[in-house]
Amino acid sequence: MAEIGKGVSAGKLAINVQKTLSRAQEKVLQKLGKADETRDAAFEEMVTNFNKQMVNGTKLQKDLKAYLAAVKAMHDASRRLHDCLADMYEPDWFGKEEMDTLAEDTDTLWLDYHQNITDKSLLSMDTYLSRFPEVKARIAKRNRKMVDFDSARHHFASLQKGKKKDEVKIAKAEEDLGRAQKIFEELNVELQDELPGLWDSRVGIYVNSFQSLASHQEKFHREMSKLSQNLNDIMTKLEEQRHAVTNGSDGELPPGFLYKVMTVHDYTATDGDELELKIGDVVLVLAFDNPEEQDDGWLLGLKESHWLQKKDVSAKGVFPENFTQKV
Repeated sequence: MAEIGKGVSAGKLAINVQKTLSRAQEKVLQKLGKADETRDAAFEEMVTNFNKQMVNGTKLQKDLKAYLAAVKAMHDASRRLHDCLADMYEPDWFGKEEMDTLAEDTDTLWLDYHQNITDKSLLSMDTYLSRFPEVKARIAKRNRKMVDFDSARHHFASLQKGKKKDEVKIAKAEEDLGRAQKIFEELNVELQDELPGLWDSRVGIYVNSFQSLASHQEKFHREMSKLSQNLNDIMTKLEEQRHAVTNGSDGELPPGFLYKVMTVHDYTATDGDELELKIGDVVLVLAFDNPEEQDDGWLLGLKESHWLQKKDVSAKGVFPENFTQKV
């Protein structure tokens, strides 16, 4: 109980205690059937809907937070997995730089996904639910004021029915009744105007939250699918590199063969004597028939795939050395 002298006067305290006792007495009489109770079936239905809405919204908020926690856990696991692969990936393996970029892009994608769900779904749900405590408090106040109104009504009626009428007390009771009725009806009207709109707003918040969630999920999975395909392509080329190294000296090789290189950047031929290259192509580097024809930074070669199929060097051409790495 609040101490006198700390914001609550003795008179105010006494009034509050009297109100509490009066309300308790009125509720007991109503439960015993000795006093009628003001009832509003339509309003009670609104309150039932409000409580249901608040419970459902709170559950959705909780589940969204759990979903975000799961996204963060998956992000952390993904980061650790990519860090492990980066630590094991040797510098001369195919696609080392691409692997590093892929890890950064994957990390950014997870971060954006988590932030977008937080901003577009969870925060809107937080804002939506922030209205409920204040409305709930006003409903509770309205119910208390309804009890006060019933108590004042019964008190006034009892004075009027008394054998010995005290006009002063009756006038005072009527004044108290009017004041109690006015306070109750003001709160009641406010809530009757507000609760239906709040109830209808649930549809909009659910639509916005799940549309936003679905949109960001679709974007995330689409972009992650591209990154996964890139990872698969790098692993495929790494296996081809391993195969090329393992079998580098096996089988027949074209005349003038020097060594093998693997393409690390696409190269589009700009002249008829140049070789068109795609990332991952294995090229058999050949010696120039006339060394004086070799330009600095350029090599002569033949795609290994062509040689294995055709066994001829008609498709040989020159290509920039810095678009490849030796295997």
